Amino acid sequence: MDFALIMFSLLVLTGSIWLLDRLILQGKRTNKAEPWWVEYAKSFFPVILAVFVLRSFLVEPFKIPSGSMIPTLHVGDFILVNKFTYGIRLPIINQKIVQINNPARGDVMVFHYPENPSIDYIKRIVGLPGDVIVYRNKQLLVNGEVQQQKSLGEYNYVDNGLSFVHTSRYTENLSGGRSHEILINPDVPGLHMAAVADFPQREQCSYSFDEVRCTVPAGHYFAMGDNRDNSRDSRYWGFVPDKMIVGKAFFIWMNFSDFKRIGLTIN
Repeated sequence: MDFALIMFSLLVLTGSIWLLDRLILQGKRTNKAEPWWVEYAKSFFPVILAVFVLRSFLVEPFKIPSGSMIPTLHVGDFILVNKFTYGIRLPIINQKIVQINNPARGDVMVFHYPENPSIDYIKRIVGLPGDVIVYRNKQLLVNGEVQQQKSLGEYNYVDNGLSFVHTSRYTENLSGGRSHEILINPDVPGLHMAAVADFPQREQCSYSFDEVRCTVPAGHYFAMGDNRDNSRDSRYWGFVPDKMIVGKAFFIWMNFSDFKRIGLTIN
């Protein structure tokens, strides 16, 4: 279900009735009460307009459905996404009309999944246009430079409410970006070759046992989940085109399972 399209349709419908009433119907009514459908349309039009503008151009809420971004984001986090920091885009078609900033290495970004644009993904940007990204033996290299990791000890969580996962927590310092936390599971292979085989080989990437090497093309980005061994990301389906970008995640406003997460900023 395309919520933006539904909102736009309601906006056009209520706005048309409001305009029709002002231009034609209002003058034809003497002392008669206005029809119920006109009254409802006039009441809802400004509310729908305000929500549509806010959601399309300023801030949009999302809910985190999976654990691919643990420990940064937890399942059930309700987050806010800045819609204008990477440029102003027309709603529905997502066409950029005003350029403001480009995504930076380390940003947590929401985008339309390239293989199915009706699905929204959230990952961290680790590769910018022109970067050479290598992920080898659970170690990230950007343009030949190892991105330093520091152990923070063990980390445990429950996956999908069913299975208990024992893993390790690290801080990772991205070149030109910010320090953030990641999870690495020593019991899981660094690269799931079976998953890679499901997607066509791209000329910008090469795969070998436990390694992927990609050169990020112009206008695209390389995205990875912070939960490195539980994330389907650019290692498996390729790059994020600029035209698929939704916005930058910046704030957690609610989590009904853990109230301590309310009000946290997203690093």
